[in-house]
Amino acid sequence: KNQLFARQLIGRGMLFRAQTRRAGMLFIFITLFIDILGLGIIVPILPELIKQFLGGDVALAGRYYGLIISSYALMQFLCAPALGVLSDRFGRRPVILISLFGLGIDYLIQGWAPSIGWLFVGRFVAGIMGASITTANAYIADVSTPETRARNYGFVGVAFGLGFILGPALGGLLGGINLRLPFFVAAGLALVNWLYGFFVLPESLALEHRTIRSWRHLNPLTSILGLRAYPLVAGLALAFAFASLAQRGLESVWVLYTGFRYGWDEQTNGLTLALVGVMAALVQGLLIKPIITRFGEHSTIILGLSISMMAFLSYGMASAGWVVLVIIVFGSLSGVTLPAIQGLVAGTVARSEQGKVQGALTSLTSLTSIFSPLMFTTGLFSFFTSDRAPFIMPGAPFFLGSLLFLVALTSLVRLFQKQSKPLFGHS
Repeated sequence: KNQLFARQLIGRGMLFRAQTRRAGMLFIFITLFIDILGLGIIVPILPELIKQFLGGDVALAGRYYGLIISSYALMQFLCAPALGVLSDRFGRRPVILISLFGLGIDYLIQGWAPSIGWLFVGRFVAGIMGASITTANAYIADVSTPETRARNYGFVGVAFGLGFILGPALGGLLGGINLRLPFFVAAGLALVNWLYGFFVLPESLALEHRTIRSWRHLNPLTSILGLRAYPLVAGLALAFAFASLAQRGLESVWVLYTGFRYGWDEQTNGLTLALVGVMAALVQGLLIKPIITRFGEHSTIILGLSISMMAFLSYGMASAGWVVLVIIVFGSLSGVTLPAIQGLVAGTVARSEQGKVQGALTSLTSLTSIFSPLMFTTGLFSFFTSDRAPFIMPGAPFFLGSLLFLVALTSLVRLFQKQSKPLFGHS
């Protein structure tokens, strides 16, 4: 009887943990979807609101818009390690819920902003609260098993893809009614999700796995340099930085490039970006698990970076707009890269270290988001489409992106070879 009772307790415990994992992953999926949806909602109307504050001065509005976008990335860079470390100390649940509540209040501040100064304040706060992606990634690592890790990180890509599809379209529709309405809808979504999480989100980090760290771990540069304690993660982070720099550069130059080379208008770009979102959701929702199961994480990363390198080279050379659509479909297969990297990192790092490491990676991404517009847009694109250029070459930013992916690819091939891991086999 005692043995039977013990087996029943173990069975109930396993069932409870499985239910906890499912509830947690569902909430994280919804949270990330609402985060990117909220960002997407305000993308179409933020430049117009800035222009309204500045009396319709388009040139001045462009400069302010660049500063506001960079300020968001800067605050993510500074605050991501802090949120990761705090989640290692106090648990994932309180940090996620505070971030969600703060984001909801912040959207209200932006919606009621009486001046451009208040809009800056709102984007600063949004950058701080948006750094909760760090804690969300750590939560996924906590509730994942080795078998489900890559699939769960793939769901993150699905959430981003769906939010990227619906957000800008909804923002444009709401902005047509009232320029500030998208902010209030985004606030409502964030606060409803906070309320939902308050009642259903379980804690994922047990007390015995929590750690207390010194204040120096809150420094983003110290946090990034601290990745050297994990040789595999440090190598992945270096390659991740080059790849992220290229990807953020594409996002900053895309509309300018397609407008200049193919004459695409806002509607065409919107539909094209929706295709990007659809393909991202399909690849990360359906292909992550079978590809990683077949090839392993190491080979999947190499495959994804190779596809990215070829896709960027093709974007720069595409002579017609319809060719770009074909490249988008082909290039979407590179979406397997990030979940494989995150799965490999999560499987390498102890549970008590997940928040710190994920915070460092988020800061690294935010750091590339600060510099990539300057390199790709203000630098290469502006120069090679101007009278100062020896020849017109609008695809120059994509050629740089392809080179950055080649650097990332080469560094990881050498890293994996040092570990004596065969490529295109199970890693």
